[in-house]
Amino acid sequence: MLDEVNTTATPVGNPMRRVLRLRDFRLLWIGQATSLLGDHFHFIAVSWLVLQLTNDPLALGTVLALGGVPRALFTLIGGAITDRFSPRAVMLASDSIRLALTLLMAVLVLTDTMQVWMFYAFALSFGVVSGFFMPASMAILPSITPATELQGGNALMQGASRLVSALGPMLAGGAIAWVAHFAAGAENAEQLGVGLALLLDVATFAVSVMTLWLIQARPAPRPQEETGVQGVWASLRAGLRYAWQHPLLRTLLILIAAVNVLLTGPLLVGIPVLADARFPEGAAAFGLIMGAFAGGSLLGIILAGMVRSTRATGVLAVLLVAIFGVGMIAMSRITVAWVGAVIMALLGLVDGFLSVRLITYLQRRTPAALLGRIMSLMLFANIGLAPLSQALAGALSRYTLDGLFIGAGAVLLGVAGWLATQPFVHIIDQEMSETSVVVAIE
Repeated sequence: MLDEVNTTATPVGNPMRRVLRLRDFRLLWIGQATSLLGDHFHFIAVSWLVLQLTNDPLALGTVLALGGVPRALFTLIGGAITDRFSPRAVMLASDSIRLALTLLMAVLVLTDTMQVWMFYAFALSFGVVSGFFMPASMAILPSITPATELQGGNALMQGASRLVSALGPMLAGGAIAWVAHFAAGAENAEQLGVGLALLLDVATFAVSVMTLWLIQARPAPRPQEETGVQGVWASLRAGLRYAWQHPLLRTLLILIAAVNVLLTGPLLVGIPVLADARFPEGAAAFGLIMGAFAGGSLLGIILAGMVRSTRATGVLAVLLVAIFGVGMIAMSRITVAWVGAVIMALLGLVDGFLSVRLITYLQRRTPAALLGRIMSLMLFANIGLAPLSQALAGALSRYTLDGLFIGAGAVLLGVAGWLATQPFVHIIDQEMSETSVVVAIE
């Protein structure tokens, strides 16, 4: 018979190599990395064509807002839908819809019938569908991967995401420019490059749909729930209630929201202002500093995937949040670009390492029937407050750039101090050191 027991034994071997031996994980990893590459082609292509057709930055901002706002809002509903069906089913449906939308957009672009209002409609549609896809994509890993392999799996998934995010825009921009160059004599050469980029995105969605179809995910036990719209809202309320009544989960979500509010705005708004005001290299310095953060983040993810033990996660969280605070304060004093790049590489490393650890904890300790809703709350804490952070950073940086970084750093140090006083630190260390495994007993 089979008995489930807890053990502190740590599997041997490199965690990332172990998880790559799992067929379903390989399918998911390949499919999602390929699809993400297509997403970057889509983003660059659409952004470029909107500017070419309108010559209006406001039009581009409207397109981005119409995609971003519903994506953040529908993430919460998407989590409830994921738990009512399954992560794989929601991902399949979402990618199938996005494939059809992208194909329609490509046809409209290539036939030169695309109008500006259509970009708004497509952006809104993609935003809603992506809101369903994102929590499902965060919840699927525990259904295809043993608990002992979640850390390695998360490291590979996030590592691929960061790598593709770094390379994808460059490849997309180069491909569109290359097509436009060789079709320079043709009418609407820009539309041709954009249309082909969108067709490439269609192909990557097809790869994702195929790999998801081939995955054999373990169905999670799902309690009997109400049907219809009222049932979805009841499911959402149940997820919110569970998160608020679970002290560790509540602390973790507050931590994620606080860190992202205090980092997103200063990084995305403050760094370009800093580069323009202090460094003679200007845009090159901006690119160097942000590239250093991305590189450090990728290294942190790889390190998290290579570390076998998950002990001391709580203590590490306190230490790493404190490093965020010190690093932000240090950014207020730099006058040389390479020093800023070194600091940002360190902050990126901390960001990558901590994100893998905390996501792994959420996936291990959340009941399967609630995982979609809890992942949606984590995503909302991560991206839902970004516009607020950016608006505050923009307003503050007009008056005091140093104050922006020092203020964010000081509050982050306060968050680290608060976190150190919470039971979270010791309990998460105890829970992360316990690995649930199935032992066959003759």
